[in-house]
Amino acid sequence: MGIEEKLPAGILLTTVEQLAGYMRKSSVWPATFGLACCAIEMMAVGTPDYDIARFGMERFSATPRQADLMIVAGRVSQKMAPVLRQVYDQMPEPKWVISMGVCASSGGMFNNYAIVQGVDHIVPVDVYLPGCPPRPEMLLNAIITLHEQIQNAPLGVNRVNAAHAAEAAGLAATPTHDMKGLLA
Repeated sequence: MGIEEKLPAGILLTTVEQLAGYMRKSSVWPATFGLACCAIEMMAVGTPDYDIARFGMERFSATPRQADLMIVAGRVSQKMAPVLRQVYDQMPEPKWVISMGVCASSGGMFNNYAIVQGVDHIVPVDVYLPGCPPRPEMLLNAIITLHEQIQNAPLGVNRVNAAHAAEAAGLAATPTHDMKGLLA
């Protein structure tokens, strides 16, 4: 005997956060930052074979002021890093970032002074997409993962507190170039 049985049919129960999350996830406009071969796979997502329009993302924005998702596709050079940060800073809040490909996520095979060893050193990343290059299906999966994050994101003061906690955790984390794997 919950409240659902006492209400007439056609009544929808939800919270403002859930409704706002649904609206936000259904209207994400990506700003592409294609830098290498991953950009070709990112462009393939816009074709009818993969149809990114069903996620409300058919409008790839050429200007950062009208975008709220940045897809960093490919390796980021040290010269391009300030430009990437400037584009990110020009995007309105709330904004999200997908790091597409192993080069954007960790520098990939380019372990040298000219390539940034992970775009997370420049902008905060919400979803990491592995692969060299990742397939369009993988990008669609990363977008669905991001949609789940957007749907469940808090609003107002709760969002600010969550953002500060995530930033503090990111600053306290071990940088990717200091991590030791099986080969170290």
